[in-house]
Amino acid sequence: MIITQKKPLEELLGMLDGAKTVALVGCGSCATACATGGEKEIADLSKVLEQHGMKVVATAMSEYCCMHLKTRTILKPVIAANPDAVVAMSCGDGVQVIAQYCKCPVYPSNNTMFLGESVKLGLFEEACHLCGDCVLGKTGGICPISRCAKSLVNGPCGGSRNGKCEVNPENPCAWIEIYNKLVELGQEYKIGITRDDKGYEKVSYPRTINIRGDKK
Repeated sequence: MIITQKKPLEELLGMLDGAKTVALVGCGSCATACATGGEKEIADLSKVLEQHGMKVVATAMSEYCCMHLKTRTILKPVIAANPDAVVAMSCGDGVQVIAQYCKCPVYPSNNTMFLGESVKLGLFEEACHLCGDCVLGKTGGICPISRCAKSLVNGPCGGSRNGKCEVNPENPCAWIEIYNKLVELGQEYKIGITRDDKGYEKVSYPRTINIRGDKK
């Protein structure tokens, strides 16, 4: 799940400065789960914008704002309303998809934080950096890139105390957790496997994955 947090209202209003008519687009998946872009949040933001002198001329909800076909379809009444600006209440990827189909400025109402797990209602923990080079098979299913404050891939830094991270003592040391998990799995030998350091020399951004072969 992509975890988002609401931007401060002052920041959003600053982006919308000069806009008299606004449309709001929410996301029915991740942003709804994070309470940053569901039906309730659209209604709440509509009231706030109206109180600040703006007219909300259209609202829409995409099941997944990151999916082009569905989002393009639900945007038709938004585009027809010809707003001065659109507020995308989604993650940053959803904002970019919406912006491709709108002729007016599209502004984010949220900050995109991380790819995370829903531990329980309202509690999210960072789980994956989307690095494109997964080492989970060597680390007991615990990601050192996201769980270690220094994203170390070849063991702990040596600064942990009482099993806690030296950068943030509230967090457990990821590599102690990895070691304990490998012992539990009978794979402690993997702790000595050398892993290549993460780097950007193998990656050219933006990346594209096409599972349809040569079809576009």
